[in-house]
Amino acid sequence: MLENLTERFREAFKSITGQSKLTEDNVKDAVRAIKRALLEADVNLAVAKRFVDDVRDKALGAEVLSGVNPAQQFIKIVHDELVALMSDPSSRDDEGRVRINFTRSRPTVVLMAGLQGSGKTTTCAKLAALLVKRNKVKPLLVAADLQRPAAVEQLKVLGKQIGVDVYAEEKSTPPTVCRNALDFARKNANDLIILDTAGRLHVDEALMKEVSEIAKLTEPEEVLLVCDAMTGQDAVKSAKAFDERLPLTGVILTKLDGDARGGAALTVKAVTGKPIKFIGVGEKIEQLEEFFPDRMAGRILGMGDVVTLVEKAQSVIDEKTAVEMEHKLLADEFTMEDFLDQIEAIQKMGPIKDLMKMIPGAANLPMDQFDERGIVHLKALIQSMTVRERRFPDQLSNSRKVRIAKGSGRNVDELNKLLKGFDQMRKMVKAMSQQGILGRVAGYNIKRKRVKRLRNEAKGASKGGARPGLLGGLSGFGGAPGGMKQPTPAEIEAFKKRFKI
Repeated sequence: MLENLTERFREAFKSITGQSKLTEDNVKDAVRAIKRALLEADVNLAVAKRFVDDVRDKALGAEVLSGVNPAQQFIKIVHDELVALMSDPSSRDDEGRVRINFTRSRPTVVLMAGLQGSGKTTTCAKLAALLVKRNKVKPLLVAADLQRPAAVEQLKVLGKQIGVDVYAEEKSTPPTVCRNALDFARKNANDLIILDTAGRLHVDEALMKEVSEIAKLTEPEEVLLVCDAMTGQDAVKSAKAFDERLPLTGVILTKLDGDARGGAALTVKAVTGKPIKFIGVGEKIEQLEEFFPDRMAGRILGMGDVVTLVEKAQSVIDEKTAVEMEHKLLADEFTMEDFLDQIEAIQKMGPIKDLMKMIPGAANLPMDQFDERGIVHLKALIQSMTVRERRFPDQLSNSRKVRIAKGSGRNVDELNKLLKGFDQMRKMVKAMSQQGILGRVAGYNIKRKRVKRLRNEAKGASKGGARPGLLGGLSGFGGAPGGMKQPTPAEIEAFKKRFKI
């Protein structure tokens, strides 16, 4: 996502890096490189010129803060200007989420318009799934695209996939379908209606007239334009044309995962005045995200997007599971079965390359070395093991290794690498545990409820009721399975004193 733009910005900052202060000359060089980067990214010329002028003025007028080098301060100025370029405070609710203008007097109507091939029908289903999860609504998808063959059937399949009702009529007109869908929604207690209209070209007067008629008939609370991010300035021009015919309230940029330039993302708000509300970052139903300008600016500048990464992790790994995994690591009870669960959870979060780009500083890593197929191969090897073999991988004989390799379609060398890596990970965690490192992490960085639980377990330990391995793993005094000694009362007191229990 936006790889080319990120690389161009990185090159632009080189003229500032290592300088003792911001001067007119080095700022001029950096700003010129930024303008070139924006134009190569297919950003509107007027928008690019205004952006670099604002950056130059603020950089030359900025007072260098103590403890902050000029390069960091310049990058901060560029970051803030990128956020301002893409932001619209009115599009956010009190919780900072994308605002959807829900109404209580009737079902909320969201009209989806867009060009042919922009991914509008799929986006309708993605939006329904996202709002079900976020706002606990009962949506109704309306198949009003009667132009494209199989569009109605596609929406029905997607609706069944996400468990959402789909309203469709045969041998009717789109305005009639939408009007009847409103009546159906009231009777069916649907509180959200998403209208999937036909894809059209802004020069097609007949179809533009049709969608205008639907808008007048249904009076939608939201009119969202679905644009293909990969079309760059064409997407912006289309948005401007649609805005002249429809009361647009926002834009959804699709296929952003395949857009290396980012011109549409940076330009659409500045040119049309309409905020980007959602972005499509993949083909799967769950790969529609709320648009956050500050997070996008961080990705563009190679700063990563830790917040989104954490949200993705929380969506696939609940706190209870995370606590159980931590306990197993600390108690040296982590098995291949647990490792397989973690692999599958990571896969649900999305492609490894995309996840790596969300980590600050990881943009400089060679992404071509992260092979998605390697994850599949690891799963195949683990799934070819029996339950006992997964729990005791160190007991695998050569004949068992040959059988597992054949069953997974891989070779014994790959299996040995997996076993060696898994063993090294367990040894590293065990060493960190014995040095008290994991104890400090567990003692200081966990939530209050878990702190209370640890305190109760520590009290139980002094009465002889400690769980074997847990206290030893936390404090570094032993107690793990395998014949290691249990903590003495003096060691328990030392543990309580260290972590202020």
